[in-house]
Amino acid sequence: MTQYAVACLAQLDEHRPLRVQAGSEEIILVRQGQQVHAYQANCPHAGAPLDEGVVCAGLLVCPWHKAAFAVDDGAVCEPPALADLRRYQVWLKGDQVWVDDQPLAAVEPPRHSDARCFVVVGAGAAGSAAVAALLRQGFAGRLVWIDQERQPAYDRTSLSKFVIAGQMPPDEVPALLDADALRQGQLERKHGKVRSVDSQHRQITLADGQSIAYDACLLATGGKPVRPQLAGIDLPGVFTLRSRDDAERVLDAAEPGQPVVIVGDGFIGLEAASALQAYGARVHVVARHEIPLARQLGERIGRCLRTLHEAQGVTFHGPTEVKLIEGQGQVEAVVLANGERLQTALVVLGTGVSPATAFLHGVPLGEDKSVRVDADMRAAPGLWAAGDIATFPLAGRPVRIEHWRLAQQQGVIAAANMLGEQRRYADVPFFWTYQHGVTFEVLGHARDWNRIEFVGEPETGDFIALQCVNEQVEAVIARGYSDAMAALSQRMKQPLTLQQALTLIG
Repeated sequence: MTQYAVACLAQLDEHRPLRVQAGSEEIILVRQGQQVHAYQANCPHAGAPLDEGVVCAGLLVCPWHKAAFAVDDGAVCEPPALADLRRYQVWLKGDQVWVDDQPLAAVEPPRHSDARCFVVVGAGAAGSAAVAALLRQGFAGRLVWIDQERQPAYDRTSLSKFVIAGQMPPDEVPALLDADALRQGQLERKHGKVRSVDSQHRQITLADGQSIAYDACLLATGGKPVRPQLAGIDLPGVFTLRSRDDAERVLDAAEPGQPVVIVGDGFIGLEAASALQAYGARVHVVARHEIPLARQLGERIGRCLRTLHEAQGVTFHGPTEVKLIEGQGQVEAVVLANGERLQTALVVLGTGVSPATAFLHGVPLGEDKSVRVDADMRAAPGLWAAGDIATFPLAGRPVRIEHWRLAQQQGVIAAANMLGEQRRYADVPFFWTYQHGVTFEVLGHARDWNRIEFVGEPETGDFIALQCVNEQVEAVIARGYSDAMAALSQRMKQPLTLQQALTLIG
């Protein structure tokens, strides 16, 4: 281990980390008054450069996906990161900052004898975050993690953005938990399908007949892709895009120069259109709307998205719907309600998901088959639900939001409450979409906004759009403006007026 003088104290800004080099190690320095902390330079989630992040309210916020870490010890506070930052020893000698070139040993949580059995069903965003939180907090009882996929706990957001673009092999999709995390505690990973969950008797039965009695259980089974009731929908060549296997099949079927039909102009449909266009396919999007995502983002941003796609060669058809899919033993064409016939051997359905809850007994389900939970993510005594299957209270109203990071946040809250804490969802929903090389970010959840204020011009480059109910900011949409979005991810935890937001953006 070698010590290096890497910076002067006066170089350090309390609101922005400084990247330095200590031997072969890249490190960031974070200043708190006269104290300096040293951490790994890149986010453990996706490798974002943390020196481009922002320090606010005692947290270091990742510039890409808004993971947050405690400034004083590097502990992960908000996903999508599920691991703490590696720490390095720091010395101040006069105004010189010195660091070691090797990280400090990670502090293992104490694990006391525990006879309880916790079960997590599902290994997507919510389930993985819950397991990581339980292990990180030292749960020492039996922890059973059940999932239908043989290789669970991977970053599903990569599938529609990079895998089907041919930019990331399916078997290289990043894992959500590293091997060291999976060796902690009494973790049992089970590959199998849950046949039933009896909440009254706290009993889980698997499809192979195994039975597991639990003390606490988290349901995180996510969504099941919706396949519309159409003639020809089950023909070979018609795919959904939910799993790594799905992405691999789509990629195998895609051919540069050949037509692909995407059904749906939501976020998954548009990301798939972008990725397959990048792969070289000739992409057609069948849309119910003239302007994609106008309800969620507003007409102006929706028009810019459509223009972005069309500039890359994507063709939109609509407003219309698919009438039927033709083919003899294989997809040959998609017939639209407006009379168009699109020849293709590959159809990708971006037609939404429904909550995967058919196995659940003794808990009433909503009309959409979701599980109603309280602010603690609790569905019944000893039973929690998180992610795409959960309808939860947000600002006093029940909502179900299909966002990756929000599912992780809910999984962490549920895990804490399984351990006896009393945590509630009091965060800001966030998601990002990547289309044709451009990232758009959305903070908040605006259902009834009646005005939108722009900083910058979405038609020409970076912008921030503030969706408001009168003078109250409900959601923020941005291309660029990384610092402002990082700060807003924390500031929006309290009510925010339009004028306050504009002042923060500067």
